[in-house]
Amino acid sequence: MIFVGEGALLWRAVQHTLDSGLPVDLVCGPAASSPPASARPDVPVLAVTDINAVAGELVAACTDGVVWSLNNRMIFRAPVLSTGLRVLNVHHGPLPAYRGLPEVALVYAILRGEREFAATLHQVDAGIDTGPTLAAAPYPIGPHEPYHAVLRRGTQACHRLFERCLPRVAADPAWTGEPGRTATTTAGDGYFGREALAGLRRYRDHPSFARATDLGFLAGFLPELTAALRH
Repeated sequence: MIFVGEGALLWRAVQHTLDSGLPVDLVCGPAASSPPASARPDVPVLAVTDINAVAGELVAACTDGVVWSLNNRMIFRAPVLSTGLRVLNVHHGPLPAYRGLPEVALVYAILRGEREFAATLHQVDAGIDTGPTLAAAPYPIGPHEPYHAVLRRGTQACHRLFERCLPRVAADPAWTGEPGRTATTTAGDGYFGREALAGLRRYRDHPSFARATDLGFLAGFLPELTAALRH
């Protein structure tokens, strides 16, 4: 298995895979996202800014044909998707209603009064968060909960979803998913990218704006969202 992404969510998944006795062939991510001190020194790491530029290296390294994408901002294109590797992405957000940047989509979900959000596992295709859904892990949003509390719960849901699905994928790399895999939430429907980030200024007077943008201790980990809110 190959892992692509960055941050604690990625490395927790890598460690869980190793603890499960499964192979980690390669970990790819931005150069600035170095492995934690607790990471196993024998795990190969490749610093990349464009995952599609190393498609050949992925094929050569992968022993089971599976690539996991966790907390990954790089977009897979034809160089990787045409290799025959199966790319599975753990997305923080119910699909297809909340595609795009999870941290932005969650702000809109709170503004729209959602009472449930979800982590979703899907197979990556040529679109952005448009591939077939394999599993979902819904979780509640309390009516008065600030953004940072909800996002923390969502990160935990993403990791639990990975733990749940890992043995199924390991047993069958072509696994087609769980029954009832679509999350039920959804007042929203669409793609939440940088345009949606810039559009948050229109909601300054929304009664839930303060709660939906209370980043708390996470502000330092969400630089784009923090900068947008400052302006």
